[in-house]
Formats: sequence, structure tokens, C-alpha cells
Amino acid sequence: MASDWLASPDDSELEELDHFLRAHAGDEDMLLDGVHGFLTALAIGPAPAKPEEWLPEILHAPFSDAEEGERVLTLLARLNDAIAPELETGSYEPILGELDVEDGAPPVFTARGWCEGFSRGIDLRAPSWEGRLGHDAQLMELLSPIIALAIDDGVFESDGDFAPLGEEDYDECLAQIPDAVGAVAEYWRTHPLEDGDFARHDAGARTPPRRRGGRWVH
Repeated sequence: MASDWLASPDDSELEELDHFLRAHAGDEDMLLDGVHGFLTALAIGPAPAKPEEWLPEILHAPFSDAEEGERVLTLLARLNDAIAPELETGSYEPILGELDVEDGAPPVFTARGWCEGFSRGIDLRAPSWEGRLGHDAQLMELLSPIIALAIDDGVFESDGDFAPLGEEDYDECLAQIPDAVGAVAEYWRTHPLEDGDFARHDAGARTPPRRRGGRWVH
């Protein structure tokens, strides 16, 4: 049982979790790609989050029965617990959404849902992230592929003028997500929070990132 709990969900289990999230999603709720981005930001960030903090950000409706609840919670825990080992072994890949394409056309992937979830993970630790981003350009540089995708997909607003990413540039940024995530995780390991950082995590101290309203529908 312990090994099953620790194992990363396989494709069929991810589809099962995706089906559950879609069936219970409200207008502002995250789907599977968003949940993965959200958990990723928490896993690599300045301070860990306990399940009682992040589960309410994902689940907003009661389970139909105890068996369903146990199954969904197990899959979410395994999805979360797999992130750190995947980063250590170089096997991390973001869960991305797919856009509708014509029959026979190759799949087209989008990071919009993943980036939305990632931004919510940062939001959960906003004072610490923003306190460090405010005086360390290195962290902003490490996040640059993710920020570029988020701006291009309308997740983040920016005061500057950013030309839309071309198809090749977008795909290149997608390919850079694993390295960016690993680099940010290493950054926080080697540059942990200090007394001068905004380390308070209470709700009153949170400052949400500048995200656009509304929810993208797959």
C-alpha cells in the first residue's frame, strides 16, 4: 500500500482525476493542468504547504461517497508527492492542456491552465515570492519562460508591450518549463527565506498577482 501511495499516477489515473475535476469544476476551479501547475509552484517555492492549505484550493464540492473521496485524495497526494522526485531525476514534465484541432492534425498544447495554476501557487505564498522578486532579478530571470507563456496566454497582465509569441517561440518556452521549474527549486534551496523577507503566510498578508479575470475553458 505504501509503494502504491508514493507512485506517480499513470496515464489512466491522470485521466480518472481529470474526469473527476471536470465533472465538479465551477467557473473559477482548476482542471488537471492547473492543479499540476499549482502544486508545482508550492513544491518548488520558498515554504512548503500542507494538504490542509492546498486541498481547499482544488476541491470545492463534497464527494459522492467515502470511496470516491479516498480515491481522489490519494491521486492528488500522489500527484503532489511525485513532483520533487521527478525534479531530482530530471523526469518532470508539466501537464498541459490541448486545444481543439481538425481531425488528423497533430495535437497543439497550451500552458494557459498550467500557468494559471502556477500563479495561484505563488499567490498562496505571495509575500515571500514578491518580497524576493522585488530585489533579486535572478529569480525573475529563472521564471522568464513561464512569465512569457503566462503573458502570451493572458494569465498575467504586464505594464510593458510584449509582442505575441510566434508558434516556434511558444513551443520553445513550453520546452523550457522543466528546466525553469528545476532552476527555481534550486534557487529556493540555495537562497532560503531570511529574516528580511516577507515570510508571513496569513491570509491578511497575501497580495494576489496581477491575473486576468475569468477562466479559460479547454
